[in-house]
Formats: sequence, structure tokens, C-alpha cells
Amino acid sequence: MKPPEITANAAVPEMRLDKWLKAARIYKTREEAGQACDLSRVKVNDQVAKPSKVVHVGDVIVVKVTNHYRTLEIKAIPQRGLSAKDAKLVYHETTPELPPETVELMKLFKEQARQLPSPEKGRPTKKSRREMERWRGKA
Repeated sequence: MKPPEITANAAVPEMRLDKWLKAARIYKTREEAGQACDLSRVKVNDQVAKPSKVVHVGDVIVVKVTNHYRTLEIKAIPQRGLSAKDAKLVYHETTPELPPETVELMKLFKEQARQLPSPEKGRPTKKSRREMERWRGKA
């Protein structure tokens, strides 16, 4: 396995954050990476970063993915998109493993959230309106 290609400017390789997140296969598209940055789910060196932030080798990126955080250190700046196997060579992940109890607890929370009734859309029905009034103590 050969190391990933780096940019022509070998002295100071740099790339936009959203491009790097896409090239390293953290997000499927550059648009998803940009939206994550806009929603403050991505930090570079402990600072919330915009998609246009320029990243360099050695920067530490913290990405919030679903319900946990991934800590990545940039090892290389790829020149183009990489295969899944080669994309893992671009960064070093230092995210600690979650204890099995925590993983089990997260699964239980997810199951409970699925079992909750979905919020109703639009106007309440006559029955639900009466239930709300009874709950509020008006009836």
C-alpha cells in the first residue's frame, strides 16, 4: 500500500476543511461536511471552524458524528479523493473506545426514543385537544 499523494506545494500542504473531510471520507459529500461545520459540529484545534478554514498537517480535528465525537489528527493532505482503505492513512484517530456499558446505555436510549409517540402535525384533533385541556386542568 503506497502512501497517499500530497499536494505539489510540499513545503506547506494545506486544504480547505470541507474538502479534507470529504477526501478523508469522514462525510460522503462536501456539502454534508460544510453543513456540519455550519452547525458547529467540527472543531479545528479546539476552535469551531467554518468550511473555508485552511487545515495543515498536524492539526487536530474534533468531529461530532451522530451521538459521539471523533478526534482526528491530520497526517497528510490528499490531492484527490481516496479509496476507503487509503483514506484511513490520511489521519490518525485518537478517539477513546467507549466502555460496553455506555454503548448498551446508548442503545437503550435509542430504543426508547423510537417507542415514544411522534409529535402530531397540524391542528390537534378534538380528542387530543380535550386530553390537553384535562392535563392542564381546565376541564
